[in-house]
Amino acid sequence: MTRARPHRPGDLLVAGHTIIDRYWDVASLPLRDRTVPVKGVRVRLGGTAANIARAAAGRGLQTALVGRVGDDFPEEFRAELRASHLVLDGLETVRGARSPTCLIVEDGKGGQMTLIDQGAMDDESDAEIPRDLLRNYPWVHLTTGDPSFQLRLLTAARASGARIAADPAQEIHYRWTAKGLRRLLAGSEVFFGNEAETAAAVRLLSVGSASKLTRLVPLVIVTRGRRGARAYSRAGTVDVAGRTPRRLHQVTGAGDSFRGGFYATYLRGAPLVDAMSAGVAAAVEWIETAQFPRRRRG
Repeated sequence: MTRARPHRPGDLLVAGHTIIDRYWDVASLPLRDRTVPVKGVRVRLGGTAANIARAAAGRGLQTALVGRVGDDFPEEFRAELRASHLVLDGLETVRGARSPTCLIVEDGKGGQMTLIDQGAMDDESDAEIPRDLLRNYPWVHLTTGDPSFQLRLLTAARASGARIAADPAQEIHYRWTAKGLRRLLAGSEVFFGNEAETAAAVRLLSVGSASKLTRLVPLVIVTRGRRGARAYSRAGTVDVAGRTPRRLHQVTGAGDSFRGGFYATYLRGAPLVDAMSAGVAAAVEWIETAQFPRRRRG
């Protein structure tokens, strides 16, 4: 699969959630009908699209963010996005709507449970396609969000000559239908998912195995936690080993960091195996620090 691209000023456009993440830290996740005490509470800027965009921009890519927040979105989070050198022309503020918010319960050992209030991202039927942005970015990463909007954006991006990566993330389990997912993958060049998300795609599309997803999309990249990552293509399979973090600071967001690290290497023309290794390294860095890199200039 060639990565030659038209000359455009940007590198990567990421469309999906920008979220207010509210973390509750516990010693163990609660069983059904049981209560556990909360040890600590944190509020952070998150969301699949915002995280991927910051992870990519921090490694030097010119990155734009597309999504929706409410007018309650904290100004300090908006400033944090600006400080990450993201292009925010596609981040719409919906007056009177709530910003997307997650309640994430983490046990400090890698286990987590999440509740999401979609807020302004629940229904994007009236959201405008950012056509001016699409003309400036050769790659478009479609992640979480209203499937009908993501499919409209897919059509517009392809018409502009952009290359597409599909990454429904956890929303593949409850927002995507087989018909919509088939259309998404058929219009994309790359599919990203962890093992559970990839298995969900296999079930929805009734293709039998992850390798057979390549009948629809040329490249399938599966993140495998401590076991690293695996890529399926029509030319074969590539495996990259995992790395053990020196400390466990935060697991939620590691997959997003993998994608940012992958893109920062892949879009500069590196071999697939090198890009996957860079993704694994970025994920481990996130787990150890819960920090995105500062943008590297030069």
